[in-house]
Amino acid sequence: MKPKKKFLKTTEVLIRILFIVAIVFFVMLSLQSCVDNCQTTTTYTYFEPVYQTTEEIRQQFEIQDPRDLVSPGKIYMLGDFLFINERGEGIHIIDNSIPSNPMKLKFINIPGNFDMAAKGGFLYADNYIDLLAIDIRDLSNIQLVKRVENVFPMYNNQFGFWADDGMVITGWEEKQTVAVNQDCDNNAGEIWLFNDMIALREGFDIAASAAPQSVPNSPIGIGGSMARFAIYTDLLYTIDDYQMTVFNIDNLYDPLPGNVINMGWGIETIFPYKDKLFIGAQNGMHIYDNAIPTEPVYISSFLHVTTCDPVVVNDQYAYVTLRSGNACNGFTNQLDVINIEDLNNPYLVKSYSMQNPHGLGLDGQTLFITEGEFGLKVFDATDPNTIDDNLIKQFQDIHGYDVIPNNGVLMMIGDDGLYQYDYRDIENIELLSVIPVIKDL
Repeated sequence: MKPKKKFLKTTEVLIRILFIVAIVFFVMLSLQSCVDNCQTTTTYTYFEPVYQTTEEIRQQFEIQDPRDLVSPGKIYMLGDFLFINERGEGIHIIDNSIPSNPMKLKFINIPGNFDMAAKGGFLYADNYIDLLAIDIRDLSNIQLVKRVENVFPMYNNQFGFWADDGMVITGWEEKQTVAVNQDCDNNAGEIWLFNDMIALREGFDIAASAAPQSVPNSPIGIGGSMARFAIYTDLLYTIDDYQMTVFNIDNLYDPLPGNVINMGWGIETIFPYKDKLFIGAQNGMHIYDNAIPTEPVYISSFLHVTTCDPVVVNDQYAYVTLRSGNACNGFTNQLDVINIEDLNNPYLVKSYSMQNPHGLGLDGQTLFITEGEFGLKVFDATDPNTIDDNLIKQFQDIHGYDVIPNNGVLMMIGDDGLYQYDYRDIENIELLSVIPVIKDL
């Protein structure tokens, strides 16, 4: 009989365990039901693509009188001149020979323009799907000298829409706004494709006399960290979402497309340094050997979570900003310092929390970081392990998108306009001038 009692006792224990498991199971189901019943309201705006013919967009190039900054984008410097992109519309030419008194000279109307680079009195700019070569040596007689057609086909692939042959997507027209009830845990994303339209989550930004009369035959210009165009010797590099195109500009007026290099998805920025190219992508930083400039060769990558990713470098370190935001598909705001002494094995030295870092610039050991709506921060980066303890100055109540530091003058562009600072005395940085953004009320 003793074995029978032991069996009954064991059975009783098992029943109790099963009973407890059942209770836990039903409690979890109940909690899951509560979560499933949570509802939230999300607002979406439906947009429809606007198309023009390639013939129409190629007739809109025009030299105009100077005009106000309204939606400034990228910035580029050549000698005493600044070029400021008006997002999707063209390029402002600024005489910056006196940084405390910059003067607007001309506006080049180039619909579909977001990027530029310059060398020796010639300006290169995108015009939707085309590359333009513009002679700016005589500012009283600026000339379009060449158009290289259909070299940026990815412009016609936006949010999953492809334009038909002979057509270009030139904008998006708002159609309607709707409120959608959905589960709290439904991470539907920022963009929905819907028939012939897209639906964007609320908050998603769909769109970036005494003056001298000639541009000197300066050497290569300088771009910011957000640049997608870069010049190295007699070559122009341009990048789109997944590839780099190499143009021969030995004859400055006659850019010739050459090699096209597949770089993977999410390519965003390019930063040449000595005989290397540092490519910022949504998933990390890629390093290319540029010893044979017409044929850059992949060396290595430093990968991270998906987010926006401009980069600047020196001999030892790469400084990479990662930011959250609608267009970046990320939730990280930080500065990564990466050791690149061994280019085959880059590794993370340290990450620093930031607010919303955008473009950045480096002059010696001074690191400039734009923080979007949180302004501009200036750091002493001598010790890569203590950058956060060495904030020199923060400029708030301004918007910072990108910077170019050069010979003691910092040029910063943002939603508020062009700001220039004298940083020769790094402990006493002074504002030199502002060209403000002027928007119609």
